[in-house]
Amino acid sequence: MAKSPQAHIEIASGIMEEFVRSTGLHPGGRPKRYLWTDAFAVFNFLELNRLIGEETYKQLALRLVDQVHQVLGKHRGDDGRSGWISGLENSEAEEHPTIGGLRIGKRLPERRPDELYDPVLEWERDGQYFHYLTKWMLALRRVAQATGEAKYLRWSVELAKKAHQAFVYTSPLDGRKHIYWKMSIDLTRPLVPQEGLHDALDGLVTYAELQAASGEDLALSKEVEDFLDMCRIKDWSEWVTDDPLGVGELLSLSYRAARLVVEGASYLAEVLRSMVEASYASLRAFLPRDFLSQPASCRLAFRELGLSIGLYAAQKLSDLAEDLGISSHPLFEKLEEFLPMRDEIESFWLNQANWEADTWAQHRDINMVMLATSLIPKGYVG
Repeated sequence: MAKSPQAHIEIASGIMEEFVRSTGLHPGGRPKRYLWTDAFAVFNFLELNRLIGEETYKQLALRLVDQVHQVLGKHRGDDGRSGWISGLENSEAEEHPTIGGLRIGKRLPERRPDELYDPVLEWERDGQYFHYLTKWMLALRRVAQATGEAKYLRWSVELAKKAHQAFVYTSPLDGRKHIYWKMSIDLTRPLVPQEGLHDALDGLVTYAELQAASGEDLALSKEVEDFLDMCRIKDWSEWVTDDPLGVGELLSLSYRAARLVVEGASYLAEVLRSMVEASYASLRAFLPRDFLSQPASCRLAFRELGLSIGLYAAQKLSDLAEDLGISSHPLFEKLEEFLPMRDEIESFWLNQANWEADTWAQHRDINMVMLATSLIPKGYVG
């Protein structure tokens, strides 16, 4: 049985209060920072502030932003380097905390240049992920909206420019621009040269949102055009995925792109249609897998909750479909077939008996934060 919106707010609030304690965000705590989880935590704190009206939640978001910059904007203590990743000193570094990028926050140091690549171990090694940086760009954008303070948008744009400079490259094989999936902490070498499935789309939509927020300042026009070119050459079928988190992200990106088109970013309309097509194909590919009948030990909560968040975005997207001239697309005609997955995913992971599984315990912080986001998704989806 679905819980009421008020119950969702109360549960999300409790989850985020536990997050404060478990990750050292409280005064005197020992910070345990991880960029993806922290970005979604910022979305959640700001949304709780909007829904409940308690200033405490906004202050927690601001404290988390500062802590992320102080921890993930600096080198690890176990690799021989120290100070800010950017190489800036003291007050200048404090003024530009994102200009060197931000570490992922993985438990192991990054792979040294003389170490062999191990695809399994690489998942546990530090570095910088483009798709984590875009989440932090969006988090800073949301903070700027919530506070009215321009520095947060500036930090977001500085991070965007640095990420584009480091991750995007022109291939000597086809003469086209591509994007690395993972870079070293100092952004001097690729750790995983393959391209993420949706990284170019993610870059396009996130940079377009920052560009729109900057008003007359066209600071990211070149970067937006690069990502647009990367997306234009893709067939929509190249974005299809059966990974639940990937499907959810594709749906969320589609809604965010649609909202930008309605607000005047008409250049995204062409790519949006391909995104909607890929979203529908992905949902159809994923639905028959019957993952909902599997025990918790065979499931990853944060990936499923990403899908749940994306299904919320799909509902929001359907509200814009008529204005965009795409209301006849099968995604919207058959959306009611997919939506029950959202309630089933949330109900399953709200059952604390399923938290006993190793798959929950091993990823507890990210699972808890993504569960909270699924319960109050507007903070992320917009």
